[in-house]
Amino acid sequence: MSSWKSLLLRIGDKSPEYGSITDFKDHIETCFGVLRREIEHSADDVLPFLLQCAEQLPHKIPFYGSVVGLLNLENEDFVRKLVDNTQTNFQDALDSGNCERIRILMRFLTAMMCSKVLQPGSLVVVFETLLSSAATIVDEEKGNPSWQARGDFYVTCILSCLPWGGAELVEQVPEEIERVMAGLEAYLSIRKHVSDTGLSFFEDYDEFGKGLAEKDFLEDMWDRIQTLSSSGWKLDSVPRPHLSFEAQLVSGRSHELGPISCPEQPDLPLAVDGITYGKQKHNAELKYPQRIRRLNIFPASKNEDMQPIDRFIVEEYLLDVLLFFNGCRKECAAYMVSLPVPFRYEYLMAETIFSQLLLLPQPPFKPIYYTLVIMDLCKALPGAFPAVVAGAVRALFEKIADLDMECRTRFILWFSHHLSNFQFIWPWEEWAYVLGLPKWAPQRVFVQEVLDREVRLSYWDKVKQSIENAPALEELLPPKGSPNFKYSVEDGRERSEQHVLSAELSNKVKGRQTARELIIWVEESVFPIHGLEGTLEVVVQTLLDIGSKSFTHLITVLERYGQVISKICPDHDKQVMLIEEVSLYWKNNAQMTAITIDRMMGYRLISNLAIVRWVFSPANIDQFHISDRPWEILRNAISKTYNRICDLRREITSLKKGVVLAEEAAAKAKADLQAAESKLTLMGGEPVLGDNPARMNRLKSQSEKAEKEELSASESLEAKEALFARALGENEALFLSLYKNFSNVLMERLPDASRAGTLRGLKSIHVDEMTIDLGEPSAMELDDENGKPKIQTNGESASNVYNIGEKEQWCLSTLGYVKSFSRQYASEIWPHIEKLDAEVLTEDVHPLFRKAVYSGLLRPTIN
Repeated sequence: MSSWKSLLLRIGDKSPEYGSITDFKDHIETCFGVLRREIEHSADDVLPFLLQCAEQLPHKIPFYGSVVGLLNLENEDFVRKLVDNTQTNFQDALDSGNCERIRILMRFLTAMMCSKVLQPGSLVVVFETLLSSAATIVDEEKGNPSWQARGDFYVTCILSCLPWGGAELVEQVPEEIERVMAGLEAYLSIRKHVSDTGLSFFEDYDEFGKGLAEKDFLEDMWDRIQTLSSSGWKLDSVPRPHLSFEAQLVSGRSHELGPISCPEQPDLPLAVDGITYGKQKHNAELKYPQRIRRLNIFPASKNEDMQPIDRFIVEEYLLDVLLFFNGCRKECAAYMVSLPVPFRYEYLMAETIFSQLLLLPQPPFKPIYYTLVIMDLCKALPGAFPAVVAGAVRALFEKIADLDMECRTRFILWFSHHLSNFQFIWPWEEWAYVLGLPKWAPQRVFVQEVLDREVRLSYWDKVKQSIENAPALEELLPPKGSPNFKYSVEDGRERSEQHVLSAELSNKVKGRQTARELIIWVEESVFPIHGLEGTLEVVVQTLLDIGSKSFTHLITVLERYGQVISKICPDHDKQVMLIEEVSLYWKNNAQMTAITIDRMMGYRLISNLAIVRWVFSPANIDQFHISDRPWEILRNAISKTYNRICDLRREITSLKKGVVLAEEAAAKAKADLQAAESKLTLMGGEPVLGDNPARMNRLKSQSEKAEKEELSASESLEAKEALFARALGENEALFLSLYKNFSNVLMERLPDASRAGTLRGLKSIHVDEMTIDLGEPSAMELDDENGKPKIQTNGESASNVYNIGEKEQWCLSTLGYVKSFSRQYASEIWPHIEKLDAEVLTEDVHPLFRKAVYSGLLRPTIN
């Protein structure tokens, strides 16, 4: 890499490029000196790279702003081009709705204003353009309030620039910035408060009257900015290197920014009902998502050295590093531990990473990325960060009963994986008390599931050894994962007729008989004598046993003999029996059960509807609150269906582009041929219509080929669209079946709405019954830190007792999964919402079930 590129990338870092220089001012001067010389002969290379650095290393924007300011003193034309390119990129970002780019380029414009490169008035015009668009959107008469997410995003971008340039704006254009602040306050007064109960990390918040009382993200941000303003815009978390060069920078010429415009807001439908509003609101929030939802794990005293605005700024730094270094985990960790702030921030760093890992409905990146970053941070800060992570785990474990079900699953998967990278070391004796809790208590289930996932990542004896300080927890370990083969002869069982058939089938497979030969044998020799159940048992158990040695063996068996299984199980009823047989064979190994069912669905041996029916069979329903086993299989089935649809969407988009290109190619080839045919050519001294024969033949051939390719592309698109239409139909059937099953099982078990109209009421039923039985009042104590009730009876420690009954916990867990599935697949559910309302969410449905669905879809609840 060129030295000037290295200097730009490493500015502000302790790095070999700058040798022993640690002062930021010296970094800027060194970088400026090299760039000034480089621009003389390769300005076209420097300009885009400088912009790219500003966009992808946004925590260094103040340094880049100062470098540009110094360059402006030497080369105004270069900087003018840089400002123009920034304006073009910013307009493109606005038009395409690229949130990250809009936010970062606004910060870069602010930094250039601080360095006297950009006129303050130009930045104010940008603010007022965005503010005007935001105000129009939320206007009930002229706008489209369902797209408030866009308005909120624009206003958040304006507010987020002020820590970087508020002091300069107040000093240079006080009246204009005062006008902007008044406009921001006016916007906040007319927008709707955003209730995030459907996306909250913890359940039950709104039911304690906190939902409306708590400020949403934008209201909280406004308060932080006002606090900063009242303190004279003084803060330590944003470097201000331009001040070191102020005497030089004032002599530079400030440039004006070209005009920008915000995209038109989507039209408001003529008839606005709850469903139309909900669909548009969902689309707006997908396009303009809230970047962070704060997860307050630790007490506020852990961050007491910070001003209110410092938390926001450090979060911005951390999220930017996570965003732009998602493919370079070690670089990511290195930048995260060396942010340009003068205070310690380990606790805030842990909270920010966990808030992203558990972010609903989806984290920005795959959970494995956050696992690796946390691991590298523990290695980078061995004396501090491991203890902070352990504290976060303990704090979340204490609140696990209130943690959202999707967050709980991610937390389990992360924690087990994290421990596997640190030799499975954890003070399990701290949690040994969970054995004294009921089997449905969330803390006990959490420990059980973590141990199960650890076994998957290692082996049973290793995990048993890791809990030797709490040997009693062995009770929560999963069974050793050996198969449960009905026709095994090793344990001295009496050989039955089925044993003989199984051995015969095994020999046929070993003899490489074809699937067709096996089907004939089953139809002639097995089915007439043993019927469907006996045949299915023998064939499935035997084939699974042959494929049990490894994942590869399983795939081979399913590929070769899947037709045999398909012949025996052609419909949903028989596929449910097939799944049950798989479950029985792998009853000691949840992982292999899930993998086998997933692979069978991949080979179309099992439908997603059959999986839903099996998951809601009585034996599995009883497991809903004490095991992740049925939920894992259901999650896999829905995820696979969703991924198929996403793949088809991508393929159709690609094919449509291919069809357009093919049509253009065919039109060009045809035009070339027609032009050649109409051309007069001399042949033997006589004028002849048409080009020379060789060229004519070539053009005809090209035209025919282009027409065939156009036809082929159109046919491929039609075929793929037919598959997509069929997949959408299957998707609708899947969600209808899922919600009908959820509604049915919940209606059977939920108490009457008069007793349990809220989650709080549902939770208190068992406690009330216990109080009546004991004849003593139960003491309810409010935990100051999270505002949740902590129930204590008879003086026992709150962490060692769980007073929610099994039936109530079953309902809470199942409702949690209803909300989780609704939220995760909201984009696929909204197109079918009318049918869902008509067939499932009827007037008779239990209010708690309706609330769980609505909450997951972020749909306003109808009282």
